[in-house]
Amino acid sequence: GSTYSSKVFRVTFLTLAVSVAVPLLGVTVLLDCPIDPQPISLKEPPLLVGVLEPNTKLRKAERLWENQLVGPESIVNIGDVLFTGTADGKIIKIEDGEIETIARIGHGPCGECREDERTCGRPLGMRVGPNNTLFVADAYYGLFEVDPDTGETKLLVSTKTLIEGQKLSFVNDLTVTRDGRKIYFTDSSSKWQRQDYLFLVMEGTDDGRQFLFSLLEYDTVTKEVKVLMVGLRFPNGVQLSPAEDFVLVQETTMARIRRRLRCSNLLSITFRYYVSGLMKGGADMFVENMPGLPDNIRLSSSGGYWVAMAAVRPNPGFSLLDFLAEKTWIKRMIFKLLSQETVTKFVPKYSLVVELSESGSYKRSFHDPNGVTVAYVSEAHEHNGHLYLGSFRSPFIGRLDLQHV
Repeated sequence: GSTYSSKVFRVTFLTLAVSVAVPLLGVTVLLDCPIDPQPISLKEPPLLVGVLEPNTKLRKAERLWENQLVGPESIVNIGDVLFTGTADGKIIKIEDGEIETIARIGHGPCGECREDERTCGRPLGMRVGPNNTLFVADAYYGLFEVDPDTGETKLLVSTKTLIEGQKLSFVNDLTVTRDGRKIYFTDSSSKWQRQDYLFLVMEGTDDGRQFLFSLLEYDTVTKEVKVLMVGLRFPNGVQLSPAEDFVLVQETTMARIRRRLRCSNLLSITFRYYVSGLMKGGADMFVENMPGLPDNIRLSSSGGYWVAMAAVRPNPGFSLLDFLAEKTWIKRMIFKLLSQETVTKFVPKYSLVVELSESGSYKRSFHDPNGVTVAYVSEAHEHNGHLYLGSFRSPFIGRLDLQHV
């Protein structure tokens, strides 16, 4: 009796399994995949030891103006007045604790939906020019100059303008020379816009066009735009060195690198592009194989750089991105069945900020495992002994007292 029952069970189980698996397989074969992923060869992530040893120092951060703003990606200050751009397209001024919307590059109505971004705009990188004007990189509209007092907005480089025959698709970050003459900025993709940044990360491939804009230079006097570097994948944060002899460009996801850049295929790369001196026009590696996916980069008071990580590659531990790197069929399956919002929920909310020395070595790191206090850190901006923490999703600005960490 028991033998017969077990046979019946096995047959029933197998029948059910096949009846579920076959249609599912058929559906996944027939469904379109929005991305065309290519295998990525990654180095093993660096061990989180020494100055990278996990800690909970980011949990000491205060949450400022909680639920009064959403997704303050980049932060600048003029004196003690702070400015930031938010997910609903606003450019915000914070003075004496009071929040005021001074400008909006796009047009409403605007909410927090991904679909709203294209019309509302998404201010990302922000800098202060020599005349205390704000320079803003909007992901959808382009490069702008904003008067912080009147809110008057001036378009410098439009995403509709053809540059070497192509339009900008995902304007991301910028850095400005002290004299305000040159602005260096990144265009993260010629295929994907900001709302589809996860596709950009997961695809990790050439999008089929001859050139992919990466680092560009805008001359505020001649109004000319030059393409300085092409072929990077997800060029993101950008920062001039203290001496302004080179620009650092963060490449969030590994991609094929043009040979002339003398770089191999690595995941988390910061390129140094020389803009003056003996190596003018040359590029080399600054930091490779970082412990996370670098987002924005800003100067530290020690002469080095603060780098915020959009996600972490734990070692020891499990890194989803590293696991999927060469498994293109799994990536296809995932994005055939799941939305970007759903996939995002599987990315650990581990927050990490590192300080690099002027030569690119790690000086210290601040962690918040599981993103308890601050999550999705996009930028670390140092001002007056504090680290102001931007985030592309959180509803507040974090502030960390550097004297007490």
